[in-house]
Amino acid sequence: MKYPKQPLTYPITDKTDIVENYHGIQVPDPYQWLENPDSEKTQEWVKSQNEITFNYLAEISERETIKKRLTQIWDYEKYSVPFKEGDRYFYFKNDGLQNQSVLYTLPTLDAEPKVLIDPNKLSEDGTVALSGIAISKDGKLIAYGISKSGSDWQEWRIKNIETGEDLPDVLQWIKFYRPTWRHDNQGLFYSRYEQPKEGKLEETNYLHKVYYHCLGTSQDNDVLIYERAEKKEWSFNCYVTEDGKYLILTVWQSTDRQNLVFYQDLTIADAPIVQLISEFEAEYSLIDNDDNIFWFVTDFDAPKKRVIAIDINNPPSPSLVRGENQDKWQEIIPETTDTLQGVGTLNNQFVAFYLKDAHTQVKIFNLDGSLVRNVDLPGIGSVGGFYGKRYETTTFYSYVSFTTPSTIYQYDMVSGESKIYRQSNVDFNPDEFETKQIFYSSKDGTSIPMFITHKKGVELDGNNPTILYGYGGFNISITPNFSISRLVWLEMGGVYAIANIRGGGEYGEEWHKAGTKQQKQNVFDDFISAAEWLIENNWTCSKKLAITGASNGGLLVGACITQRPELFGAALPAVGVMDMLRFHKFTIGWAWVGDYGSPDNPEEFKALYAYSPLHNLKSETSYPATLVITADHDDRVVPAHSFKFISTLQEVHIGDNPVLIRIETKAGHGAGKPTTKIIEEITDEFAFLLRNFEIELPENFGN
Repeated sequence: MKYPKQPLTYPITDKTDIVENYHGIQVPDPYQWLENPDSEKTQEWVKSQNEITFNYLAEISERETIKKRLTQIWDYEKYSVPFKEGDRYFYFKNDGLQNQSVLYTLPTLDAEPKVLIDPNKLSEDGTVALSGIAISKDGKLIAYGISKSGSDWQEWRIKNIETGEDLPDVLQWIKFYRPTWRHDNQGLFYSRYEQPKEGKLEETNYLHKVYYHCLGTSQDNDVLIYERAEKKEWSFNCYVTEDGKYLILTVWQSTDRQNLVFYQDLTIADAPIVQLISEFEAEYSLIDNDDNIFWFVTDFDAPKKRVIAIDINNPPSPSLVRGENQDKWQEIIPETTDTLQGVGTLNNQFVAFYLKDAHTQVKIFNLDGSLVRNVDLPGIGSVGGFYGKRYETTTFYSYVSFTTPSTIYQYDMVSGESKIYRQSNVDFNPDEFETKQIFYSSKDGTSIPMFITHKKGVELDGNNPTILYGYGGFNISITPNFSISRLVWLEMGGVYAIANIRGGGEYGEEWHKAGTKQQKQNVFDDFISAAEWLIENNWTCSKKLAITGASNGGLLVGACITQRPELFGAALPAVGVMDMLRFHKFTIGWAWVGDYGSPDNPEEFKALYAYSPLHNLKSETSYPATLVITADHDDRVVPAHSFKFISTLQEVHIGDNPVLIRIETKAGHGAGKPTTKIIEEITDEFAFLLRNFEIELPENFGN
């Protein structure tokens, strides 16, 4: 069905005369009042914006057909990789369309599973999610976190696994990090913030502290283990080693992947906290320990990471001056040309995950670093799992690709044999689709990988509706995954491309750093070059090319449409960081300066101001059809970013392309979003693209 294009009448958004001074530059901020999500004025604005958006979407007759197909194909059983704690196994399962996955437990793999926690019973609309679990070492108690309406704030409770009864213990004001059990199973270590002031959940989060909670007591009586009042930006992740001897504190001061490592000997009463790694010079991730020998994955003098051993009885110099530590640790697994993602221990061996051109390889090493074998995988994809204790010989892992739903394998660490344990049954024929990986040149000549997934036999006539996705930040690698929504887009006749741009971790820390701070423009150049490559090679054309990304990826989309508005036919920025001059003033935003730089730094301000999506929208400019997506109470990337961006975009945009915002209610940044809301959101995105690309659904769509 063809839809006539005509300019929309947008709600009038009030403007103020607020002007901020940044290093002598006067920057107007007329929509700053939208930073208060709870004001009556903001709520009225949200209501009026949603009204025009949902009226627009409701006019798209194919919308219900798309939703029906999404719902139909989404309805299959989904399992997580099983893991063992004590003498019990645990796994998550979703029957198909359940809003939240359910946690099951069973004493043996062939026993009848029992529901342990069903988050779907915690709310009628599925907006209360299970945000994390921590099981006691004897497998008898489980600490579990719940999050309401997508909030990063978590409340943790304790449940008796055998009886299913909750203990009276409640732990509040926890974010990001899960508690860790003492090996006597009598209590937990955890980190938290102070309780925010009433109605001030958007305020910045500082002064993280570590506590110990003894079962059966009030949180008010918890013992303070560690704090650093003079280091308000430090945050602490707690972990008790598998042997129960040490409490490990991993210390962060931003999202930058440089951290400190402290430890406490739990076998000694009132033992001090010892600083093992005391300078923010590199990333150190503890793998395991053998008494006083600690094994770490680190990028110290190894941008693609390596494995080292540190004897805590002969630790490195506190200054950690480069070149002075070679006699203080032992290199176990050297850096290679591929990026080391992480390492675990099983069968008294190392299980190492590598990225080779953005897809997973798994290698088994002896503890002396000698290679045992490469794990044979079904193809180019992503692997998760290999959970287990130091001496266990059986484990499980999942394999997934762009055209292969998650398949769970049981793996024998001794023989190296994999056998299928569970296989998804999705209503589609994978033989109809294929994925290519190509490499293209960015603006500065850097070679960038890109995955392109499509129906077999697609014609390269420059007319295929195409979605280009990217992220490009925080050392996060975008690897192959299976997506129902992507599959439906392919059935609609679309092409889906993923560009592995700089800022991510696909090629190690140098790749990450090349897309940060004053080099952030590389990220946008990489993405724009991906779009140009798709057009030049006749996969699509500008009017049928959509770009999408969420969070830092939303920033990516916002920056690219302000820099090259003519290059794209549509844009779907979700929960994006759009105001690069005030991002650090809300919740955990201050921590992002490790990637973005700080507006308070004159040189970094120049770079931020040069690409900040909010501040680079130009008057009398025709922008692509844009559907901004956010949630009214996202407490990570506060919705004011999207609110202010769309208000400015609606003010300056000319032409018939719609520029709208879809504001989800009772939702946050995305974690824990119920299935019903996910399907609704994807339906609206695809309907929006169908209408603006002026395409029709294939005759056999959904059959």
